[in-house]
Amino acid sequence: MITPAFANTSAQSPSLMMQFLPLIIIFAIFYFLLIRPQQKRAKEHREKIESINVGDMVITSGGIKGKVKRVEDTDIDVEIASQVDVKIIKSTIIDVMKK
Repeated sequence: MITPAFANTSAQSPSLMMQFLPLIIIFAIFYFLLIRPQQKRAKEHREKIESINVGDMVITSGGIKGKVKRVEDTDIDVEIASQVDVKIIKSTIIDVMKK
């Protein structure tokens, strides 16, 4: 049988901060290992796209590789072969290789 002394004692519940501490730690790990590096890569890509100049080689997400002939606000003209120019939207460019 349970003695009355043990029956009256109850386990103390952890404080509210101690209950949320594992969630805070998990969020911090996700932030520093996933979210922050992705934001940094996106910023570097955005800066690379904004710095495109005439004469640079670009690669699009569709796999088209060519030389920049003209730069506008939202799109660029790219020469993909001799006498073959295409107009490409800047947001589709995945890589820029300088002259």
